[in-house]
Amino acid sequence: MNYRRLGKTGLKISEFSYGSWVTFSNQLKLDEATEMMKLAFDNGVNFFDNAEVYAGGRSELIMGEVIKKLGWTRDSFIISSKVFWGGDKPTQRGLSHKHIIDGCNNALKRLNLEYLDLYFCHRPDPDTPIEESVRAMHTLIMQGKICYWGTSEWSASEIKKAYQIADELNLTPPSMEQPEYNMFHRKKMEEDFIPLFQEKGLGTTIWSPLASGVLTGKYMEKIPSDTRIGIGNFKFIKDRIFSEEYKPRHEMVKELSKLSEEIGIPLVNMALCWCLKNTNVSTVILGASKQEQLKQNLKTINYQKLIDESVMQQINLIINV
Repeated sequence: MNYRRLGKTGLKISEFSYGSWVTFSNQLKLDEATEMMKLAFDNGVNFFDNAEVYAGGRSELIMGEVIKKLGWTRDSFIISSKVFWGGDKPTQRGLSHKHIIDGCNNALKRLNLEYLDLYFCHRPDPDTPIEESVRAMHTLIMQGKICYWGTSEWSASEIKKAYQIADELNLTPPSMEQPEYNMFHRKKMEEDFIPLFQEKGLGTTIWSPLASGVLTGKYMEKIPSDTRIGIGNFKFIKDRIFSEEYKPRHEMVKELSKLSEEIGIPLVNMALCWCLKNTNVSTVILGASKQEQLKQNLKTINYQKLIDESVMQQINLIINV
């Protein structure tokens, strides 16, 4: 495993990390989750991603139990949570000072931890002034309950505003953003965020590197029976994958698959290598639900040298860039 700095911080984070969205509770119970986290950790993964909304908090409960069961020392791993969707009541949602504090305390209880390494504002909140959210995150850092805070799916202008407020009021600025990033979803990382990378040293923990599985090639012919798109709560993923908008992408995947065969690398690994070619990516969050999938994902490190500039150009031609 290789490690990168999380933006301009001193934190060394594994190039590949493991996330529990969709999988924990929905697909994996405690024993299966334990096997997956152990496999990741034994292969050098040190960052595990979570959120208060994942399975209504059950994902954090499972992750907390796994950590306890495996007996990892607290200084050997990085854990995140995210705050925005904590419940149905008005005080359990959004990025108010109250909910950010309550959300952190609740996450710590579920994970059975004294502090979070990374804490994200899961979405921008139009009903709460950004200054209020920045102050709340700064408070948590001063209390020692979180080490770094960041944003998830915020716009570049919203993140710039958070930096401006932090600078003016001598508060702790965000250290990272968690955007979707893959061959089909590129604009934020490759255009919008460039000034933030260059001027602020923003780190990124990217999600959906395989475009919800589309870039594995498994949806080219038929729908596999044992994938997450069959889970009731995640029907929106299936609807998106098989929408009219995605039809051209399935054709691109067929061409990408041919290219991967030509250069001698499985399509899934080529797609993950492509993400890591962007030096502004701090870590790629994997969401595998099976050990074989995770093992295949982690083999990407062995293929990185095959993705040179010539291959990148061929990929760009296929995806119409």
